[in-house]
Order: sequence, then C-alpha cells, then structure tokens
Amino acid sequence: MKTSRKLTAALAAVSLVGVSACVTDPNTGERKISRTAIGGVLGAGGGALLGGLIGGRTARIAGAVAGGALGGYVGYRMDQQIKELKDQTAGSGIDVSETDGGQAILVNLPDGVTFATGSYSINPAFQSSLDRVAASLQQYPNSLVDVYGYTDTVGSASSNQRLSEQRAQAVANYLISRGVSSARLRWMGFGETSLKVQTGDNVNEPMNRRVEIKIIPVTQAEANAAS
Repeated sequence: MKTSRKLTAALAAVSLVGVSACVTDPNTGERKISRTAIGGVLGAGGGALLGGLIGGRTARIAGAVAGGALGGYVGYRMDQQIKELKDQTAGSGIDVSETDGGQAILVNLPDGVTFATGSYSINPAFQSSLDRVAASLQQYPNSLVDVYGYTDTVGSASSNQRLSEQRAQAVANYLISRGVSSARLRWMGFGETSLKVQTGDNVNEPMNRRVEIKIIPVTQAEANAAS
C-alpha cells in the first residue's frame, strides 16, 4: 500500500513538472521538460537514474559542498551549457553530447588532436580548446566532473591501462590548473576495456583512443542534503 502511494505521488509530481516546467531547448528549438525541474522533483532519489560516478554521488556531493566548490544553482540550464560548449569548441574536434539519458553532458576529446601517439602530454595547440571547457565548468559550477581515459587494443593491456590513466589525469590536472575546483573532479583510466568499436584495423581504431569529460549536474536539493 505504501509503495502504491509513493508511486502515485511520484507520477503526480512528474505530471506537474510536465505541465509547469517546459522550456525551449536552444539546441533544437523544441519545447521540452526542464532537466532542472526534473532534478528538483526527483531529488536525491533521482541519482539512481544516472550512470556511474567515480567515488559515488552522495560522497562526491558532500565533498564538493564541504570544499565550497558548488554554487550558482539559480537559473541553471544544462541545455544552455551544451549549446555554449558546442559553439565555443566548434572546429576543434571536440564532440559535446548528452549522456545518461539526457541527465549529464559528455565532452569527447579526440586522440590525435589532444595527444600525440603514445603520449600523455597535452598538445599546446589544443590547450585553448580545453581552456574553453574549463571556463564553462567555472561558469556553471553546480556540477561534478569525471575524466575518463580510454585506449585501443594496440600494444599490451598493461601499457594501455597506464596510458589511459596518465591521459585522464593530465586532462584533470589541466582543468584544475585553469581554475576548476579539485573538489569537483575525479579521473580514472579504463585502458582497452571500454571500446567504442570492436575492430582490429586502423580505420575505426582511433575512435577507441579518447578522453571523455563527464559533467554531472547537482541540484540545490542534493547540495542542501549533503551539507
């Protein structure tokens, strides 16, 4: 009976959001439900809808709040941040998209542009593009940030694992050096364990060599609960 009442209440809340919290997506011009409103209704329970987060969502939010790293909740629009990131990084090779069912942002950094082959030193020519990503993270501070490193299957698994970790850490350190709070950031290398394409050729293989920055919005309710 309790479960039924909870389900009814949840459906009613979502229905209310659908009626009262529609916004225009600046990327498509379509009317859609505001993600900020959805986050406000679902609160901490909505975390189960999101993909993985290094270190766990609750602990990460608590740490970021304690470090004074979160803020700027009023008027936040994830759709707007996506649009601005796309505009600011156009032509750089960076790909910006939604992930986790539209509940987070994924910034994909191209291997051949971000790093030289086998290296984890960020190419100087690519630093200005990363500067724009860092500026966006500062402009929209109400989020947690994961940095993931991936490689292809060329070479040994152990060397690929090490390279993926070094590249993820290099990007995370660069963002921190540009003013992004370390309390918001975590990094992890996955080596050759998360291939985008299953291939042994050198045509599609570069798609597997990448660093991804995942931006996970945090609601005001979650921040208040953590503090």
